[in-house]
Amino acid sequence: MSIRIVLVGTTHPGNIGAAARAMKNMGLRDLALVNPKHFPHDEATARASGAADVLDNALVVDSLADALADCVYVAGASARSRTINWPSMGPRDCAERMILESANGMVAAVFGPEKTGLHNDDLDLCHTLLTIPTDPGFSSLNLAMAVQVLTYELRVAGMLDAGPSFDAEAPPATGEEMEHFYTHLENVLTKIEFLDPANPRHLMRRMRRLFIRARPDKNEVNILRGILSAIDRMGKD
Repeated sequence: MSIRIVLVGTTHPGNIGAAARAMKNMGLRDLALVNPKHFPHDEATARASGAADVLDNALVVDSLADALADCVYVAGASARSRTINWPSMGPRDCAERMILESANGMVAAVFGPEKTGLHNDDLDLCHTLLTIPTDPGFSSLNLAMAVQVLTYELRVAGMLDAGPSFDAEAPPATGEEMEHFYTHLENVLTKIEFLDPANPRHLMRRMRRLFIRARPDKNEVNILRGILSAIDRMGKD
């Protein structure tokens, strides 16, 4: 399965090892670590308990965007309410969607730091929120436990018949391609004075939400960027 587990800013090396073990239990081995506080580390290896190969092959990067550059679908784990609503799924529905999307390319589930979780800037790179239902009276869930819940659901969903698939005209745009588009869009909106950099409010975040719902493919992103380039040239004439 083309499924990646991404841990952002993990502070406790033991949680990295336990997450790697949870992944390997369910047949997943693609782990990415974004700015881990301590890695590699003996405690991570000890807690991996037989999944040291997952740690050895883990991708370690400086930014979440780097970890998701080749991904066509991303779920971000979060329990916090947000000012701007994101689409949200439980682990079972999310796993089924990830399995379906993995036919188009790499997909990822992102888990934030133990104390703070993912920030809004991280969720800007995600297509949906993953929310694990817990008892409201004791909702704190260990990082590795959260990874285990989702990877179990991915294991189950992967054993089911996903139904018929349909060939798209073009594959979905990757995270890297969408980030280039958002940068291009922001630059043009600023040049035509639709976006005020001194008071941007939530414009670009709302634009991201719009295009995440639309799920443009590679051809459509190229068309959109061509339109932006034409607008940019008009401003120079």
